[in-house]
Amino acid sequence: MDYLEFYGLEEEPFSQAPNLKFFYNSPQHSRAILRLMYAVDTMKGLAVLLGEIGTGKTILARRMLDNLPEEEYESALLVIIHSQITADWLLNRIARQLGIENPAPEKLKLLNQLYNRLIELYEKGKKAVVLVDEAQMLRSREIMEEFRGLLNLEMEGKLITFVFFGLPELEEHLHLDEPLAQRIAVKCRLESFNRESTEGYINHRLRMAGAKSHLFNKEAIDLIHIYSRGIPRLINTICDNCLFEGYLLKQKTIDENLVKIIATDLGLSLKSPPKEISSTRKSLPEVEPPEESTELELEQAMARAGLKKEEKAEETVELEPEKPEEKAESEPAPAKEEPAPTQEDKEIEDLLGELDEN
Repeated sequence: MDYLEFYGLEEEPFSQAPNLKFFYNSPQHSRAILRLMYAVDTMKGLAVLLGEIGTGKTILARRMLDNLPEEEYESALLVIIHSQITADWLLNRIARQLGIENPAPEKLKLLNQLYNRLIELYEKGKKAVVLVDEAQMLRSREIMEEFRGLLNLEMEGKLITFVFFGLPELEEHLHLDEPLAQRIAVKCRLESFNRESTEGYINHRLRMAGAKSHLFNKEAIDLIHIYSRGIPRLINTICDNCLFEGYLLKQKTIDENLVKIIATDLGLSLKSPPKEISSTRKSLPEVEPPEESTELELEQAMARAGLKKEEKAEETVELEPEKPEEKAESEPAPAKEEPAPTQEDKEIEDLLGELDEN
């Protein structure tokens, strides 16, 4: 018995392979597809989808390709596997994807073949669309210039539309050729799932795999969302490991304790401490740190610094302005002025002088 049989599943629900059967049409994925479909339907020329690693760009590209009717579109998906491709290789691949069987080795002849093929498709009432996955691998000005050149092929409108799927750095690469960057007609982004979408994603994939009940409790899903940061690829990794470990432990329901163990084994760290998980699923209020140290804390800190309380007080006094009497001894004190003699003093001195004479 394996874990599929133990949990009553027909196939692995959390495989990393981009299987369209398990595509989860979250609200943001739905919006992204609508906007990209609008771009290709109206032949806008260039559309861009950005997203971090593991947010589902590849499966979205395949989903979009699957949704383009063959009778209306001449479509293809081009995956860039490394960053060292040349402009000649790129043009050759695009030509083959659009149905040119023997692309010419000379660039000018190849461009002429592409133009004639696009005219042919246009006259048949079909729209040429090329989806480019892993487009952040396109890192040279020369390649960006080639895309701009192809977008300049027009009749009454654009003869071809490109849709780029890539990491956020793709946005910077597009500016290697500023005129191309200015041709972006539609741009959208895929973000990480929120808590609600994480739960919907997990339950959808379990349902597609044949699960008859919820295999993860609410608290477990809370932690999966926190540890994965809402990234679908990490959600798959955590859930797949949880099901296998649960099978080994003969645990029919995956709880939060098992999720913690798996996340620790996978080396997943928390960006922020998870909230307290309870039956009510409420978190304890956060306690603000005191603004000032208590007397005990002050004494403990001074003890760690090797100071006594009196010494600390002396240091504080030294920061105050010096008083006149506390100046260094090396500085001579100013001479005191004698008070002016009064009339009475003069009379006493005269009397003493007469007594001395007698």
